[in-house]
Amino acid sequence: MSISTHVLDAVAGRPAAGIAVRLLVGDDVVAEGITDADGRCRLTEEATAAGTHRLVFATGPWFAAQERETFYPEVVLTFAVTEPAEHHHVPLLLSPFAYSTYRGS
Repeated sequence: MSISTHVLDAVAGRPAAGIAVRLLVGDDVVAEGITDADGRCRLTEEATAAGTHRLVFATGPWFAAQERETFYPEVVLTFAVTEPAEHHHVPLLLSPFAYSTYRGS
């Protein structure tokens, strides 16, 4: 299975490049990455077990680097993998005081 994400800065209407992202299964970090110039990050191509996974986005440092205030120093998205063979794309729409997500394709 593969897991990827795409972060968009909803205020600027642009990709959020340079956000550190960690993929956790339980308490174990299984992959790490940084969003590219298009706000995308492919975290793993490796097989992982079915179960609960978490993406942890280091949003506080990213906003601080832009001298922008934020209410969320990190965003944690928890999702269930029921079909390990499928690709899982988990986008994040981000602003300083709100965020949303959905299951992408």
